[in-house]
Amino acid sequence: MKTQLKLYHLTEYLEHQVGERTAELKQALHQVQQSQVQLVQSEKMAALGQLVAGVAHEINNPLNFIYANLSHMEEYTEIFLDFLELYQKNYPHPVDEIKEQAEDVDLEFVQSDVIKTIASMKIGTERIREIVLSLRNFSRIDEAEFKAVDIHEGIESTLMILQHRFKAQTKRPEIQIIRKYDKLPAIECYSGQLNQVFMNILVNAIDSLEEASSKFTYQQIHDNPNQIVIRTSVIDSKSVEIAIGDNGCGIPEHIRQYIFDPFFTTKPVGKGTGMGLSISYQIITEKHKGQLKCFSEVGQGTKFVIQIPIHQSIHN
Repeated sequence: MKTQLKLYHLTEYLEHQVGERTAELKQALHQVQQSQVQLVQSEKMAALGQLVAGVAHEINNPLNFIYANLSHMEEYTEIFLDFLELYQKNYPHPVDEIKEQAEDVDLEFVQSDVIKTIASMKIGTERIREIVLSLRNFSRIDEAEFKAVDIHEGIESTLMILQHRFKAQTKRPEIQIIRKYDKLPAIECYSGQLNQVFMNILVNAIDSLEEASSKFTYQQIHDNPNQIVIRTSVIDSKSVEIAIGDNGCGIPEHIRQYIFDPFFTTKPVGKGTGMGLSISYQIITEKHKGQLKCFSEVGQGTKFVIQIPIHQSIHN
């Protein structure tokens, strides 16, 4: 009887030990998975940041050269045109050879169009300069520490990079971006990582709108436009809120509870890794000691709400 009792207690003790070790192993496995996700994404973002910064730098040098010389080109062209007009005024009846050449090259049109062409080139180079600046602001490769920044600048840089996806397509009109910006103080943050969060949320919003658009005609979408609303506000003296919402297809409850889990995705193979929102959640909650919440209703749309402190503790 004593032997059976000892055996029972030993079995119970071993089962308890196995249960504890199993729980410890599960926790360790979860931590390893989280570390793997963070490491992979950190390496990806570091490589992407270096690539973006490098491309922006390489484009910026010849671009500045072209932009600077366009002003001189515009000035020289105006000098030539003024000289040509002066010549035509004093010699209204040129020899036949000059008259024929002027007709062949359509000199009158060239005179009127050349300044317009140079003006268009200046607009184009200014646009490229804006894009390059947005790339540099988005990557923030040289800002590894907390720094007080303008959150709106980061949002606008991200919108600039994604602009090609907002434009009208054959199957849908353009996606409308509605800005409802409050006056925010400078926010202490890892700006490059925060821009990554904006990117992930906006890309998901665009994907949701495109999925919803596939069920409607062009005219139906035109009458009820695809929209992304970006709202910023000061919550109190300590924190701010950034809300990004869309009127897409929404997320069912049984999916919504898993969207921040690593590697969870509902997208087709090759389109999503399931890491974007998981990393975004970690960036907001762990790196910035804030909150990231998702509110959604099927058929009505989805809204992500970010709340972060205005000032970060040095211990972060």
